[in-house]
Amino acid sequence: MPDCPFCTPSSSLPAMPDHPLAHIREDLYPVSRGHLLIIPNRHVANWFELSNEEQQAVMELGNQAKTRLDNTLQPDGYNIGINCGQAAGQTVMHVHCHLIPRYKGDTLEPRGGVRGVIPEKQSY
Repeated sequence: MPDCPFCTPSSSLPAMPDHPLAHIREDLYPVSRGHLLIIPNRHVANWFELSNEEQQAVMELGNQAKTRLDNTLQPDGYNIGINCGQAAGQTVMHVHCHLIPRYKGDTLEPRGGVRGVIPEKQSY
């Protein structure tokens, strides 16, 4: 798709692993140091439209990227997330998985993690 910012693999990170079905990019608006996106090469709107092979490629690259981040940035944890649809906060309609390194002290209260997508539901 010519208007899709994720359909041009030339922005892939050269130092990161690659796969015939997916690639890795840095997030242009990172939540934390090392925030990466794992993106299938085929233009598909959401996770549930991917083939099993594409889903597996995203997971494989996510694991490989995590190993690299562990070795280079030594984060204390990770959030992993995929927004599917506008109601879930998806703004680029090309599926992408966020791999967000987390560091002790990067937020006052990390408890609830991804539940923070609805702030009043994060603490329980």
